[in-house]
Amino acid sequence: MRIGMTLPVMEPDLWARGPEALEAWARATDEGPFASLCFGERMAFDNPETLTLLGAVAAWTSRVRLVTTVIVPQLHDPVLLAKSLATGDQLARGRLTVGFGVGGREEDYRAAGADLATQTMRGMAERVEVMRRVWRGERVTEAVRPVGPPPVQDGGPELLVGTMGPRTVRHAAAWADGLAGVTLDLDPVAVGGLFDLARTAWAEAGRPSPRLTTSFWFALEPASGPAGTARAQVHRHLRHYMNWLPADLVDAMAPTTGFAGTPAQLREVLRRFEDLGADEVHLIPTGSDVDQVRRVADLV
Repeated sequence: MRIGMTLPVMEPDLWARGPEALEAWARATDEGPFASLCFGERMAFDNPETLTLLGAVAAWTSRVRLVTTVIVPQLHDPVLLAKSLATGDQLARGRLTVGFGVGGREEDYRAAGADLATQTMRGMAERVEVMRRVWRGERVTEAVRPVGPPPVQDGGPELLVGTMGPRTVRHAAAWADGLAGVTLDLDPVAVGGLFDLARTAWAEAGRPSPRLTTSFWFALEPASGPAGTARAQVHRHLRHYMNWLPADLVDAMAPTTGFAGTPAQLREVLRRFEDLGADEVHLIPTGSDVDQVRRVADLV
C-alpha cells in the first residue's frame, strides 16, 4: 500500500503563509516516500483554484503523481476542462490522476453559475464522456483541428470517482478507473465493504480491477506539549472547512472525525487499511506546518 499527502489548500492561514508554504509542502512530499500529492476543489471558499494550482505543482515536483481529490466537472465547461487537464498532464509529464465527484455543496454550483439540475451522477458521467472524446482526439465541434493538446497518458489521465456511498460506486463502474474514497470515522468495516462493492461492480461491468484509495483528516500530537493538541487541531480545521454545516453539528462530529494521535498510532491505522486491500491512502492535513510532512515521512 502506498501513501499520498494532501496539500493544505483548505487551511485558514494558507494565504498568510503565502505560496511559499504550498511550494515547500509540494517539494517535501516529492522528496519523501510518498506516492502522490493531492489537492481538491471548492468554489465558494478561499482555497486556490485547482487547475491553476495544477500547473504550479507540476513545476514544483518531478516524481509523485498529482491527484485531484476531487474536481466537480459540472462546475466547468467539459471541453475547456479536458483541455486544462490535458495541459496539466503534459506539464506533469504524464503524472496526473483525476478524481471527479458530484459535489455536495449547492453554494459551489451557484457561485460557478452551474445548473443544479446537473448535480447528479448522470450529469457527471455525461461530462466525463465529452472529456474522453476530447482526449481521444475526436472533433467535438466544427474546427480545422481537434481540441488539444493530447494528454501524455493514452486516452487521458487515470480517473477516480469521489465517493462515500454504494450508489455512486455502482454508477461509476462504467467509466471510472477506481475510487477516491474518504472515511470520516476511520471505520475499516465500512471502507472494506465499499472496496468489496467496487470489486464486484467493476467485474460485472467487464472492467479491470478498480484502483482502491481512501483518505482521512489527520493531526499528529507534538513531540512535547499537552495531550489533546492534535484533536483540537482537527476540530479547528473542521470548523473552517465544514462552514456550510451548522457549527453545533460540526462540534458533535469533531471528537470522532479523522485521526488525532501519535505517529505510532497512525502507523497502526494505516496497517488496518492495508489489510483491507487499499492500494493507496491519502492523508489530509489539518494544519499548514510542513513539519507534518516530514514527521509522516519518518513513519512511512
